Amino acid sequence: MSKMKGFAMLGIGKTGWIEKDVPECGPLDAIVKPLAVSPCTSDVHTVWEGAIGDRKDMILGHEAVGEIVEVGNLVKTFKAGDRVIVPAITPDWGALESQAGYSMHSNGMLAGWKFSNFKDGVFAEYFHVNEADANLAVLPDSLDPASAVMLSDMVPTGFHGVELAGVEFGDKVCVVGIGPVGLMAVAAAALRGASYIYAVGTRPNCVEAAKKYGATDIISYRDGDIAEQILEKTSGRGVDRVVVAGGDCSTFEQAVKMLKPGGMIGNVNYLGSGEFVTIPRVEWGCGMGHKAIAGGLMPGGRLRMEKLASLMEAGRLDTSIMLTHRFKGFDHLEEALMLMKDKPRDLIKPVVVM
Repeated sequence: MSKMKGFAMLGIGKTGWIEKDVPECGPLDAIVKPLAVSPCTSDVHTVWEGAIGDRKDMILGHEAVGEIVEVGNLVKTFKAGDRVIVPAITPDWGALESQAGYSMHSNGMLAGWKFSNFKDGVFAEYFHVNEADANLAVLPDSLDPASAVMLSDMVPTGFHGVELAGVEFGDKVCVVGIGPVGLMAVAAAALRGASYIYAVGTRPNCVEAAKKYGATDIISYRDGDIAEQILEKTSGRGVDRVVVAGGDCSTFEQAVKMLKPGGMIGNVNYLGSGEFVTIPRVEWGCGMGHKAIAGGLMPGGRLRMEKLASLMEAGRLDTSIMLTHRFKGFDHLEEALMLMKDKPRDLIKPVVVM
């Protein structure tokens, strides 16, 4: 085939089906056809908020598992027909930033995020993956593709929030936002040995999922200021760690207020609008409270994907809890994306199986 169809961002606030050339495969690369894909709130920020600027006729999507249809002549690990996990972040591994330990920023800030940012994404009949040996991982036969697609972004992003926050055994942790990323942060905090996990959210199905993943307490903004609720539950001391997986630029005010001196905030929320993040001066210790804030894009790479997949294989992580809407067939991509935009109360995560 020389042509393919894909679901694309036509411009800010506009989406639609387009036809494009099938991408070419470089010597280190792979061409993949999707087996299962999932839209993300990041797609919503990109299209309807213009969070990364205007994009014209750019195919959307960065969450997929797929089947390789072609590999370059220098690819050693993979071959046509292999089922693979495709991480949302596909770095250039030879870049200086990668050698410094920040592969997600290879050749520029956030530049490891290529799909639906700098190049066409995975909502297409075929898509291109750079540096296949380093950026793909084998999809184990025991894993359902619809559940495994969560390994592309939701799992590694939520887990990275917990890493950024430095969660340790016995820590009291607050996870702000319990959409799919926040739910994976709850799961990761539990796996890392957190004692109390305070999950901030209101949607009933997300609340129930958070409890299954290890949340000990549910905090609702409808019951008042969330920082005040956390301080009340901790006898005024606050929590050791905060993972921000939802909210907006003002959410950091509450995160700082609920955090102990010496604590850490890990942010993995995509701030799609606003000019500045606001920090409360007094509660930040007038700038000297040892309340650290770290924000980071999830790491990609084969090793990362293999390790996270092994958690699912071993039964330590069940992502199927998050799959509330399952579609069959490529033509349902638009419907699934609009669910992420509109966020009905029964939604956690939609998946389209090809």
